[in-house]
Amino acid sequence: MSNCTPKPESPLIIGHRGAMGYETENTLASIEKAMELGVDMIEIDVFRIQTGEIAVFHDERVERLANSGGRIEEYNFFDMKKLILDGGHRIPILQEVLKLVDHRVPLNIELKGTGTAGPVQHIVSYYTAQRGWAPDQFIISSFNWDELRAYRALDPEARIAVLVEGDPLEALEVAAELKAEAINPHYTQVNAEKVARIHQEGFKVYTWTVNDPADFQNLKAMGVDGVFSNFPDQMR
Repeated sequence: MSNCTPKPESPLIIGHRGAMGYETENTLASIEKAMELGVDMIEIDVFRIQTGEIAVFHDERVERLANSGGRIEEYNFFDMKKLILDGGHRIPILQEVLKLVDHRVPLNIELKGTGTAGPVQHIVSYYTAQRGWAPDQFIISSFNWDELRAYRALDPEARIAVLVEGDPLEALEVAAELKAEAINPHYTQVNAEKVARIHQEGFKVYTWTVNDPADFQNLKAMGVDGVFSNFPDQMR
């Protein structure tokens, strides 16, 4: 009879904006790299642009990464596709990412812009009905809790994660309201007690953005369920 304590299960390794430590974030190259590195899930960010498409991009403005300026939401599809990002990449739309991933790995779609819930849910439902994706291969997250409420109203079964800047315990109430799967705090905002409390309330804990293997080991010891990383291979 063994008296060894079981080791905590290893957290899911989630590629942050693909594998942005290696390729320009949220591009097809970054997403392809994340899959090559064997991630458990990929996280991307989305905005709805002027012509209605869902652009895969993180910032409200394009200057940091692109050869032009302005708000991403004010671009039309044609002009957005002319933007050249660092490394010579283009901004993909959500359908291009889905086609590339081809249900090989689950996808965490973070709703950055307002008005994203409806179009994203429409695309997700099409890809689950017609393109071989399973509903549980998508998880929808946002710091904009009203956007999550809108998504929940459209899809009572969707996997939802509540993003939170500060103390994750402050998100417990909205997580319960949304019947969320997880609360996603910054890794510096958690400790073993908070993780245990969130688990007691029935939610998982996915922490962002973890790039130091020592931090990863600490979080693993705390019992977190997943980590977002720019260097997912270094978290193994």
